[in-house]
Amino acid sequence: MHHSLMKLVFLVAGFAVATLANCFPARAQSPAETTPPEHKRTDPQQVSEPLAAASQKRPTAAELSAKETPASAILRTFEFEEYQFRSAAEAMPAEKYGYRPAQGDYGGVYPGYGPKELRTFAEQVKHVACSNFAFAAELDGTKPPPPNCDTGGPSPAKTRDELVVYLHDSFKALKKSLDAITKENMFQPIEGPYAGPNTRLGLATVCLWHVADHYGQLVLYMRLNGIVPPASRPNPPELKD
Repeated sequence: MHHSLMKLVFLVAGFAVATLANCFPARAQSPAETTPPEHKRTDPQQVSEPLAAASQKRPTAAELSAKETPASAILRTFEFEEYQFRSAAEAMPAEKYGYRPAQGDYGGVYPGYGPKELRTFAEQVKHVACSNFAFAAELDGTKPPPPNCDTGGPSPAKTRDELVVYLHDSFKALKKSLDAITKENMFQPIEGPYAGPNTRLGLATVCLWHVADHYGQLVLYMRLNGIVPPASRPNPPELKD
């Protein structure tokens, strides 16, 4: 009797579950839930060069180690940061280059660390470009770095198109300087008003930090205007070289 009762209970329960399943169809999943994780974002571990062909085989840690140099280690991350920053500058509409998240004089800013008022998007781009040229000049040691990069520097670049070109040229110059770092010279002293006194390797780490720091600010500027930064899109676009 007990065995028959248990069979009846399971039969009723199974019928109830089947009925409910028919009444409430399965919820459709959003693309975010079904997209494979590797397609959701782009980072230095996924792509050593922005938008490299998917068919290219990424080197293993052992393969990297076999031919690694101080310059290649630095540039592997720096080139990705270049993509993040330059693609953001290219994606922001010209009419938004004057955008400033908030107005006001914040005061109390340490000398040399920027204006008291929040920079506009254009001022962010110009500051990074000027700083890239300044860091390159200090690494090369052949000419003085441009002055006053905290407030824009001496370049006459003003429009979106002019600033995008200025930014492109600055990354090209700085990558050349970073590529000259070797195990023999990486601890040589570097003097200068931008991140000095330092060593060649120490200044290289500042170059990495500086672009990443300001890219984080550009992301906020873009998101506040409803724009997804290219590096965060499922299919990041190519840079306009």
